[in-house]
Amino acid sequence: MQKYKYELIIFWSDGDRRYIVEVPELPGCMADGLTYEEAIDNAQVVISEWMETALGLGREIPKPKGKLAYA
Repeated sequence: MQKYKYELIIFWSDGDRRYIVEVPELPGCMADGLTYEEAIDNAQVVISEWMETALGLGREIPKPKGKLAYA
């Protein structure tokens, strides 16, 4: 499996009882997992699927920017 270099925001959700991963550079791209590692692995799969869908729709895929600055 390819490892993408997009920024991942990972947090624990008490309500879901899972780790949640957001990929802020790819709108709507999220994953989860029972463990931290599983959540990251699942995020890599979802990023790949997000890209396949974007390409199929003729949309541009953003290049990873690395660490994003939040105010």
